[in-house]
Amino acid sequence: MKRILAAAVVLTFFLSHLEVLSRRVSAQESRQETVEVRAQEPASGLVQDSTQALTGESTRFQSIVVSYIEYEWWLISWDHNVIVCRVFIDHDELPTVYDVAGECGEEIATAWWFTPPCDDGVNCKGLYLHKIGSQAKEKEVILELPPAEVWVSLEGCQPTPPDNFCSEIPSLIFSGEEPLPEHRILSIQGNIDGISFVCEGQSCSFPLWPTEIFGSRIEFWAESSYGDTSEHFFAQVRVIDTGMTPQGAGWYVDVFSEQWDGPPLASCTRIWEALPPIGGPPPWLSSPEGHLQLASEEPYFYLAGRLIANGLVDVSTCPTGGRLPNGYADACGLEIARPLVDYWQNQFDERILNVARDTGIPAQLMKNLFAQESQFWPGIFRVPWEFGLGQITDNGAETLLLWDPPFFEQFCPLVLSEEACEGGYLKLGEKEQAILRGALALQAKADCPDCPTGVDLTNVNFSVLLFANMLQSNCAQVARTIYTATESMAGLVSTYEDLWRFTIANYHAGPGCLSFAIHQAWTFSTDRRITWESVKTQFTEPCLGVVPYVEQIAR
Repeated sequence: MKRILAAAVVLTFFLSHLEVLSRRVSAQESRQETVEVRAQEPASGLVQDSTQALTGESTRFQSIVVSYIEYEWWLISWDHNVIVCRVFIDHDELPTVYDVAGECGEEIATAWWFTPPCDDGVNCKGLYLHKIGSQAKEKEVILELPPAEVWVSLEGCQPTPPDNFCSEIPSLIFSGEEPLPEHRILSIQGNIDGISFVCEGQSCSFPLWPTEIFGSRIEFWAESSYGDTSEHFFAQVRVIDTGMTPQGAGWYVDVFSEQWDGPPLASCTRIWEALPPIGGPPPWLSSPEGHLQLASEEPYFYLAGRLIANGLVDVSTCPTGGRLPNGYADACGLEIARPLVDYWQNQFDERILNVARDTGIPAQLMKNLFAQESQFWPGIFRVPWEFGLGQITDNGAETLLLWDPPFFEQFCPLVLSEEACEGGYLKLGEKEQAILRGALALQAKADCPDCPTGVDLTNVNFSVLLFANMLQSNCAQVARTIYTATESMAGLVSTYEDLWRFTIANYHAGPGCLSFAIHQAWTFSTDRRITWESVKTQFTEPCLGVVPYVEQIAR
């Protein structure tokens, strides 16, 4: 598979990366200039960016000298046997196209790259490489050192989802972390709703108090003996009186922050900085304790038709063969297939719940989405080139590759070369992007003519995680869309539930439909809020189908 894909992109590989190569060479020159400037500073071994004191952002560097073997190659023309360029590299393999471009420029690198093989050495055209030798050398390397950080947790209560109940109001704990062993955290500083605080040392205990319904926004950072501060971090904290509940009187306590050091938070909650509803989310955004609570008994005519078509149900007693011309089951076919339909739609529940726990994507949301997309039949039937329980498409795959860089970094080298993947998804050529999208979509393909059921159920279970990752990427894209329209974090202008509705709409209709509707809704908003009720009236005619789709899933 990889060999075929590599052959498909080899002709466009270099040209699609010329811009990347140019920028990489410029970046290397810039870094060298930086090294030369820093070399004039006191030789303490540690260098701090002088702009940090003004910006509050730390850039730490350490200069070290390393030994290496330098290899010299000559790039020679076949026509005149003239040395065109000398290439110096620090590895013992053949110079790469990046090595040649960095030393000789893009024009010469292009000429070498497209030089055809010359087996007999007669009448050869183009350029060839000749290894000259090697020598031991030393070079200065600038290492970026890890910055100080601050983590936030609770003391006095660990709220239990979904309602996050505490019998008493806990304290907020800030814990500073200085990764450099010769330095330490001097203080934790910050402000809560504009009220400043300073705690000496590496930890700080801050008693909480009841907040408004939207909570309090906290900014916090650490001061280090290194002479800088950490990044300025943020947290949103909400403490609401429960009144009398079956658990007794107490408090609903919600905290979210990228620096949260407690039990895992729902991933999209962090992305949006949106607090869930007081007392817990609605059922369609819940993840029950056990998979049996996800069980459903829906009369899925499409699923029944696929089970009949694959010979899993005997419908010989049905006068029309149990199916309609469109492939769906008729009433007779559904009645006979119903026991298997009920079993089939629930066989993935345990996997869905486990993925929900790992990713923070609500289990009931995933099940509702799969029901809407495929009625739990993962094979191709209704629409070609849509795969899996969530019917992933080429465009849907792009959202994951674009908005989840760690996923891209892991997946891309499995399909394309590592060099091609280095610049990220947007730096790939159009053909490479298409190959990568197609390869990702095929990961969800479950059709299996040799399998007893007609689909590979092992692959189906594996792909549930893929769809959860896709939803998380759509969360990130929605956050950016709202920020572009409003210049505010998503959680400040919309609700947790509506942000999920926008995410479902983005997943189904794409960012073009949703972005236009959100921008229009914000333009006409009088209360500076973005709601599903206002957005759903702004979809253009080709996008209107997304409204019932979202409302069916969010019921």
